[in-house]
Amino acid sequence: MDTLVQRLDQVLPQTQCTRCGYPDCHSYAHAIARGEAAINQCPPGGAEGVARLAALTARAPLPLNPEHGAEGPRQLAVIDEDWCIGCTLCIKACPVDAIVGSNKLMHVVIDADCTGCELCIPVCPVDCISLTDVTPGRTGWSAWSEAQAARARDRYRWHEIRVARDLRENDERLQAKAQDKLDHLEEASRITEPAQLDRKRAVIEAALARARAKRGA
Repeated sequence: MDTLVQRLDQVLPQTQCTRCGYPDCHSYAHAIARGEAAINQCPPGGAEGVARLAALTARAPLPLNPEHGAEGPRQLAVIDEDWCIGCTLCIKACPVDAIVGSNKLMHVVIDADCTGCELCIPVCPVDCISLTDVTPGRTGWSAWSEAQAARARDRYRWHEIRVARDLRENDERLQAKAQDKLDHLEEASRITEPAQLDRKRAVIEAALARARAKRGA
C-alpha cells in the first residue's frame, strides 16, 4: 500500500490545490490507493494525469470530472502592489511558501515556486491577486515538468514542517505565559499571608483614625 501511494503521489502535479477534494496531493494518492477516490479528480493533471493514475491502478481511464474543475494551463499568482494592504493572509494560505512579505508591507509572489493553486485568491480581503497563464497552449501535465512537480512536493513538505514548528512555538509561548501568571498568583498569595494582611489592615485603620480625628477637631 505504501509503495502504491508513493507511486501515485509521484504522478500527480503537486499543486496542492485541494480541488480533488483532499487537503493535498499525497492525501488524494492515499484515497485512490484505498479505493476511496476516483482517478479523475485532478484538474491540473488533466487527461494525461488520469491516464497515468489509470495505468498504476489498473482502472479504466475516465474523463476528467467537471465537478473538480477543468484542465488548463499552468497559472501564476500576481499581486497588485497598488492594492495590497499587507494583511499576510495569502502568505498563510500558500501551501508552498511562494509568497513573501511582512505585516502591513506589500507581498510578492516568487514566480518559480508558485503552483497556481488559487488558494490565495479567496482569502485576499481587497481582491488584489489575479492569475495569469504561464503555459498558453499547454494544459494538464504538458504544462508541468517532473522537476517542477518534485520541487513543489519538497516545498510543500518544508511548509508542513514550518507550520508544525510555528504551532509548537506558539504553544510554548502560551504555556510560558500561563506559567508566568501562575507564578504571579503564587507571589500574590505569599504577599497576602495573614501577617501581611494584618499589617496592611493596621496601616489602613490608623489612617482612617487620623482622618476621623481631623474631622472632629
